[in-house]
Amino acid sequence: MAGIAQRDKKFYIAVIGDEDTVTGFLLSGIGNIDSSKNANFFVVDLKETSISSIEDAFKRFTRDSNMAVVLINQNIANEIRAEINSFKKPIPAVLEIPSKEHPYNATQDGILQRVRGMLGQAT
Repeated sequence: MAGIAQRDKKFYIAVIGDEDTVTGFLLSGIGNIDSSKNANFFVVDLKETSISSIEDAFKRFTRDSNMAVVLINQNIANEIRAEINSFKKPIPAVLEIPSKEHPYNATQDGILQRVRGMLGQAT
């Protein structure tokens, strides 16, 4: 159970992604299931997983005070773009990552666009 310790509190990384992405992160040791059986990962198959289920996982992770970072495959983030763009808090940090099948595209990353705008850079 890998967590970032800060005094007596542990912070975790959550992952929303395809099976390969989630498995890779779990193999690196970030997996955690709490006493209420809530996992810090959510596997998405876009052919079978409903958009509302993805949104629910995103909301659950971003509302969890123990989450420091939420990683999400960019192609999945695109499916819940309005939800991601409406999330304005700095913690947990929401980072869009590529998947094996879908490369990262900076022009689709709403958070990166917001940061560029704050820095006065053209998008």
